[in-house]
Amino acid sequence: MDTKILVTGAAGFIGFHMSKLLLEKGHFVVGLDNMNDYYDSQLKEDRLALLASYDNFVFYKTDIKDKAVLDHVFIEHRPAYVIHLAAQAGVRYSITNPYAYVDSNLIGFMNVLEACRNYPVKHLVYASSSSVYGGNKVIPFSTNHNVDHPVSLYAATKKSNELMAHTYSHLYNIPTTGLRFFTVYGPWGRPDMAYFSFTKDMMAGNPIKVFNKGEMERDFTYIDDIVEGIHKLLDCIPKAQTNWDESIDNLSTSFAPYKLYNIGNNSPVKLMRFIQVLEALLETEADKVFMDMQPGDVLRTYADVSDLQKDIDFKPETTIEEGLSKFVKWYKKYYNSSEDRD
Repeated sequence: MDTKILVTGAAGFIGFHMSKLLLEKGHFVVGLDNMNDYYDSQLKEDRLALLASYDNFVFYKTDIKDKAVLDHVFIEHRPAYVIHLAAQAGVRYSITNPYAYVDSNLIGFMNVLEACRNYPVKHLVYASSSSVYGGNKVIPFSTNHNVDHPVSLYAATKKSNELMAHTYSHLYNIPTTGLRFFTVYGPWGRPDMAYFSFTKDMMAGNPIKVFNKGEMERDFTYIDDIVEGIHKLLDCIPKAQTNWDESIDNLSTSFAPYKLYNIGNNSPVKLMRFIQVLEALLETEADKVFMDMQPGDVLRTYADVSDLQKDIDFKPETTIEEGLSKFVKWYKKYYNSSEDRD
C-alpha cells in the first residue's frame, strides 16, 4: 500500500472517519484504540467493524498509557506518519473525572512523543481543541492569540499537549502539527455531544437541556471537513524558522519544526438556530428546559482559518443545514435498524 499511517483513537468519532478516508485512498492504516466505555461501546464496535472490512487495516486494542505495547506497535509497523486522536474527551466530564485526563491526555501523549522520538516519523499530527482559547474575548480566535487562560482541565491538557509537542520538536527535530478542532459533528458522532443527545431526546419526545438559556454560539464543523483538512495537512510538514521572533512572527510557528492550525467552519451559529434546524429536520418542536451556564463552558467559539487557507488552500464550508441533514439521516438508519440499542 501507499503509506503506513498510525491512527490512535481509530474507533473514536474523528479517528473512525480519518481511518476510513485514508483506507479509501489506499494507505495502510494501523489503528489503535482502548475501546473504553466513556460512551456507548457498541457504537465503537460498529465503527471498528467497518474499518476491519478493509484489507489495508490492522487494529490493536490497547491504551496509549501502555508504553510497552505502544512501542511494540511502532517497532512492528514503523509508521511514516502518526495521526494522534486518542484522548479523554469532554469538557464537563473533566470536572468530575480529572485523573482520566491526566492519564490519557498527558501520560498517553508523552508515550506517543517518546515513540516518535525513538522510532522517527515524517510527521506527527495531533488533536488539540478550540477549548484552549478558554476565556478569550477577541474573535475570531486566532492561533496568534495567547491561550493561557483555560476554563477546564480538558482545555489545560490540550494546551499542555501543544507545549509538549513543541519541546519534542525543538529537542529531537520531530515535525509536529497541532489541530484545534471546533465543535465537530456528523454521522457516527459522539453521543455525549449536544446535537446527538438533542436528536435522541427529541425523537423520543423528551425535553432537551439548553444551557446558558441558549445564549451561546458555536463554530460547528462537519466531520468530512475535519478529516479532509487533516489529510491535506499530512504532507504540509512544518519547517523550523531559524530567525523566528515572537515579536513579529505568528505564535503558531517556531524556531522548531512546529505548527498550529484552527480547523473550524469560520461561521459561528447561535445555539437556538442550531436547535431550529434540528427541529425542522425532525419535524418536531423541542420541549426546551433552559439551564444556567455549566462550569467549563464558554459563550462562543469562532475560528480564524486564514493559516489553513494560506498553507493548503482549504476552508471548511459545510453548512449546518447540510451537515445536520446528513447526521439525522444516519441517526435514523442506524438506530432504527438497532432497536435494542439505547
